[in-house]
Amino acid sequence: MMIANEGVRRPPGPRRLVFAGEAIVDVVMRVPALPRRGGDVLATSAEILAGGGFNVMAAAARQGLPALYAGGHGTGPWGEVVRAALAAEGIGLLRPADPDRDTGFDVALVDADAERTFVTRLGAETVPGPGAWDAVLVGPGDAVYVSGYGLVPPESGPALGDWAAALPPGVLLFFDPGPLVAQIPAAVLHPVLSRCDWLSCNGWEAGQLIGGLPADTDPAEAARRLLARGSAANVIVRAGAAGCYVAELGSAAAVHVRAPQVTAVDTTGAGDAHSGVFLAALADGHSPAGAAARANAAAAFAVTRPGPATAPDRAQLDAWLSAR
Repeated sequence: MMIANEGVRRPPGPRRLVFAGEAIVDVVMRVPALPRRGGDVLATSAEILAGGGFNVMAAAARQGLPALYAGGHGTGPWGEVVRAALAAEGIGLLRPADPDRDTGFDVALVDADAERTFVTRLGAETVPGPGAWDAVLVGPGDAVYVSGYGLVPPESGPALGDWAAALPPGVLLFFDPGPLVAQIPAAVLHPVLSRCDWLSCNGWEAGQLIGGLPADTDPAEAARRLLARGSAANVIVRAGAAGCYVAELGSAAAVHVRAPQVTAVDTTGAGDAHSGVFLAALADGHSPAGAAARANAAAAFAVTRPGPATAPDRAQLDAWLSAR
């Protein structure tokens, strides 16, 4: 699929990304296989890296879309890791550090098949209390990213959900429900789904949103059914090595956008790379299908390298595509 600017004049894309999610720390451990319950396994390597929402922001910023972090960050060693990583990518902060909590972290186990399994402990990146997001001002031309992780905690999720659902016209809301989608209270989830401009999820998450969807449902059908629910204007269902399916408002079918075929080394952060590069490509004037093709390529590039934040910059991605 063609992924240049496609020769079509389009409405201007987002001018900046305001990330209303969670930047945390990934403790990444590579293991030959997951241990049995109650067992143990020796990791072949381990790293401590900024992760979570940082991966989305870094992917967008490396493609030239300015990014700002609107989530919380803590006082302590994990907070320092996140702030240093954000600064290295030129990503600004919209909040001061929380003096009473450190940033949260996860342990990511990456097995021999390059699949990853997470256990997460949230921290200062969750901002509690009514009105916690009122000071984050956005306007026409901004893209706002919200993750399902931020909607789950009862002390902070409702405030984020209320803010996201009430975003003013002209703000593009991109929502990724994530693997905790089933834990988001309906009263928080549904207003966000109704307001969002783009819903991006994998096949399993699509099934959770629709309810009763068999695990082997075709991703195109999942995208079509999500669109038919009327909860989101446009839908992306990511399908791993198969690429993704894009269903736009007003269309009767989902478009299959294929991905370059690669040998995966580490799939950690692939979905984040996809989302960040998709938004940056929209900002560059690509159509949704063209933006999805570029996002597929960035995710394919990322999984050939170990680590969670391996999305390419613009020059790297262009050169990699040209070489292929």
